Amino acid sequence: MISKSQVKYIQSLGQKKHRDEEAVFIAEGPKLVTEFLRDNSVVIKHLYALEEWIKENEVLLSNVQAIAITDQELERISQLTTPNKVIAVIEQFKSEEPAIKGKISLALDTIQDPGNLGSIIRIADWFGVKQIICSNDCVDIYNSKVVQATMGSLARVNVFYTDLDEWLKKQEDIKIYATTLEGRDVRTINGLTEALIIIGNESKGIGEELLLYAIERITIPKKGSAESLNAAVATGIVLSHIS
Repeated sequence: MISKSQVKYIQSLGQKKHRDEEAVFIAEGPKLVTEFLRDNSVVIKHLYALEEWIKENEVLLSNVQAIAITDQELERISQLTTPNKVIAVIEQFKSEEPAIKGKISLALDTIQDPGNLGSIIRIADWFGVKQIICSNDCVDIYNSKVVQATMGSLARVNVFYTDLDEWLKKQEDIKIYATTLEGRDVRTINGLTEALIIIGNESKGIGEELLLYAIERITIPKKGSAESLNAAVATGIVLSHIS
């Protein structure tokens, strides 16, 4: 059973303002919540689930207090179109300014689609990229659609928001590459162990002021007629070649 005040509280977390005030976010669905439950670095503050799901996952829930709710209650607090068995309220992860020497890192300029950002975080995790620097106008990583798209990778990748222009000015002795529609064929660049890759906005690309910091522009050669690639897809292709 869930109280009216709990319902109101969880519903309020759909807004960034309230998420940041409480320093928490919401994760939904068995696959995503199970991924977080298995990670010892994740602090789960509250967990609400259907009774049968709780019984099926007693071992995973040994250190978490789970509150059984009905289908109707789940529907009231879910942010998904189709609610899915379990909702967890999780403590936000500590974000630290990254030290980029000796690593491959990503810098994201105004990525505004939640699915794109979530997928980029997941792709970074796949390729062992542990640091992403976001411009302040990127979508919030704790947006529910971003969280869903990361599929748990959010716990393993440090995402840092900053004034990207000012931050890039301070980066010295690191090769910075900009992904653009024209440039060096990314297939000719491989085996990098240290670099910063800038990925641009879904429709506008990388801002002109940020392009100035790149030592080289790189591109994915196209054979067809599509105008451009999805930002997350492009990120995956680039990382698959350079790393």
